Amino acid sequence: MILGITIISLGFGYFLRQLYTQGNYPHIIYYVTLQFLPRWSRAFFFAAIGVLMVVEAFIRLSSTILAPYMQPGRENVLEAVYQHRQLGRGPRITAIGGGTGLPTLLSGLKHHTSNISAIVTVADDGGSSGRLRRELGILPPGDFRNCIAALSEAEGLTTRLFQYRFNQGSGLNGHSFGNLFIASMTGITGSFEQGLLEASRVLAVRGRVLPSTLTLVTLVADVASQQGKEQQIIWKRVEGESHIPQPGHHILRVYLDPPVKRAYPESLRAILEADLIIAGPGSLYTSVVPNLLVEEIARALLVSQGRKLYICNVVTQPGETEGYTVQDHVQAINDYLGHVVFRDVLYNTQWDLPLNGQTGVDWVKPGPDEGQYHLIGADLVAEHIPWRHAPEKLAKAVMNYLAAQEKGIN
Repeated sequence: MILGITIISLGFGYFLRQLYTQGNYPHIIYYVTLQFLPRWSRAFFFAAIGVLMVVEAFIRLSSTILAPYMQPGRENVLEAVYQHRQLGRGPRITAIGGGTGLPTLLSGLKHHTSNISAIVTVADDGGSSGRLRRELGILPPGDFRNCIAALSEAEGLTTRLFQYRFNQGSGLNGHSFGNLFIASMTGITGSFEQGLLEASRVLAVRGRVLPSTLTLVTLVADVASQQGKEQQIIWKRVEGESHIPQPGHHILRVYLDPPVKRAYPESLRAILEADLIIAGPGSLYTSVVPNLLVEEIARALLVSQGRKLYICNVVTQPGETEGYTVQDHVQAINDYLGHVVFRDVLYNTQWDLPLNGQTGVDWVKPGPDEGQYHLIGADLVAEHIPWRHAPEKLAKAVMNYLAAQEKGIN
């Protein structure tokens, strides 16, 4: 473009010179064209004015073009372009999970890279998601909504609207706007995955949110509990993700009904192309493991060349992981995969904060023997909600881990 403008200017200069030499002009033209100055001075003066005008034009043009994509409150166009380019060069990270743990991780990671793929469980059957699943026959949108909101660049009112939950009305009570929005997009586009894509575009999501499978499944658990004065052990089967975590229950195994072999193709691609694959944080048996029960997901994890990291929960969860150590968590993950896939484990070391009356929970700490796992400890908790991870601390620890691995540091 610069070369083209230069050639046009050269041609226009020849035309003006020819016009000037052949015409008879008033004396004022002598002063307007600065003929009282040497030619090199005139050339520099007019070139400087031209450069300033071009720079001003480019700044205004850039501002006009980029204005629709700017975040509210950000005024520096160059800052937005630079940040977009830098995040686009970040590592390719694939996170697997669901519930509240996965969105916490995503909200921190989006400030370090935009190459994020979140693979979300489809076993949720409670609350608004369960109602939409039963009434419309779609995948439960709740966990997807939370991940989309976590990765969104549309901060403030738009995200709050997406997370808004109706608390009255016989039909709307209990539903969140985001769930209804995703369900509407599914109806308009004709498929759940396309509806997710369009919802992500509306909220300017930095990354991708993907289902582990497109099959409607029910999470089933075989549990044991002690009942009666003699503490007799009772075995029973519990169906539905929302019904599994019950205090006093010991989970023996979980599985999908029906068993699922096929995974969503984009989820497989995200695993195979990732520089880092993260499992967790989140409820062990109801958020993380259901994704691994999809046969092709488990197989892709086995063959993927990316680094693999398990992020352990901060506290135990009643009805799921009471009494579990850090090693117990990661061992359960690898048992369902059939191989030791996750060897590196990130866990919290800040145990001094009070749990503020949380009943039935305790800090998750390493067991007496690390065994075959590489444990990486760090302060990961949010001080105001100590039983949950702090997004910025968690993301920083993940990026430090990745940097250390690339340098060959254990």
